[in-house]
Amino acid sequence: MLAETNATLWPSLVTASALLLYFVVTINVGRARFTYKVSPPQMSGNPDFERVLRVQQNTLEQMILFLPSLWLFSQFISPIWGSAIGAVWIIGRILFAWGYYQAAEKRAVGFGISTLATLALLGGSFTGIIMSLLKVLA
Repeated sequence: MLAETNATLWPSLVTASALLLYFVVTINVGRARFTYKVSPPQMSGNPDFERVLRVQQNTLEQMILFLPSLWLFSQFISPIWGSAIGAVWIIGRILFAWGYYQAAEKRAVGFGISTLATLALLGGSFTGIIMSLLKVLA
């Protein structure tokens, strides 16, 4: 049991960190609603508010790919490598948010970093799963 627990500690930390990041960008939407006077259920108005909202929405959209890929990679390849790549994803999302809050044109670097991290996790997941299937079939 201890070995299984240790194998999930790092991916668990990355998952909790990603959820914390999402919580922060969600709080930022509430703050932006107050600052730019955009009352619910409005989803548009001030362009500065719309950028903050897009950060939150895009982060949620990306988490749907990221989290399962993180756990599949960690299961079939390596929890340490999966967590390291997951940490890069979080850094990318922070850079994405920071850039996008300033101007839409400044989001590209962070988006690129987080997208490449997700693709690495997803590609590694497929590789690990296929290699495991081949071992079973051999």
